Amino acid sequence: MKLTIGHLYPDLLNLYGDRGNIQCMTKRSLWRGIEAETIEFSLEDHIDFSNLDIVLLGGGSDREQMLVCNKLRSIQQDFKNYIEDGGSVIAVCGGYQLLGHYYKTSEGTMEGLSLVDLHTEQGEPRLIDNIVLKNEAFPLPIVGFENHGGRTYIGENKPFGKVLYGHGNNGEDHTEGVLYKNIIGTYLHGPLLPKNPHICDYLLSNALERKYGKGDLTPLDDDLEVKANQYIYNRFVKQA
Repeated sequence: MKLTIGHLYPDLLNLYGDRGNIQCMTKRSLWRGIEAETIEFSLEDHIDFSNLDIVLLGGGSDREQMLVCNKLRSIQQDFKNYIEDGGSVIAVCGGYQLLGHYYKTSEGTMEGLSLVDLHTEQGEPRLIDNIVLKNEAFPLPIVGFENHGGRTYIGENKPFGKVLYGHGNNGEDHTEGVLYKNIIGTYLHGPLLPKNPHICDYLLSNALERKYGKGDLTPLDDDLEVKANQYIYNRFVKQA
């Protein structure tokens, strides 16, 4: 079996170590005997989503987001078809914001890709902190670090998790991120997946199920990863 991971515009969208998510997916695939290939795309490259099993859209500054968004609008329908067909996507911070209808800032409104029914508005102060989420669908808490000025509102969509500690999407409704089909949109940097092996495996399993009709994964020894995850949970939630 083989998975192909598309890393969209890492030269522009790689804020706070988002590339580490690629390394985590690759390693956890290879440890199971699953071949993993990563293709990096620049703005000049043609993207054939039919050849991709997982897509990473990372975070960047507002200027970099604008450059990427202008490019992605030209292939919006292809990206949408990939998503509606069950393609796996992890979109972090700026990439997460681009999935929605728009991002309203003090300098104007950036039109998004309208791939998911959500929108973002700039706010003050920046929401910066460690963060812990709970989602009953996953066996462990979701832990990470957030640093964003945008306030995202996801409407009737499912959140990535309920905020147990931290700010989340907007600091108001105790939600963080979004789950839509096989998309994860989130503000969790750091990168996200090495701290949360269960989320990495969720992405891998969904991609394998779509491609081969078989998403079962061989268990790995995640003792150290689980201990690190539980340390963060205990530090910020149990002691709160």
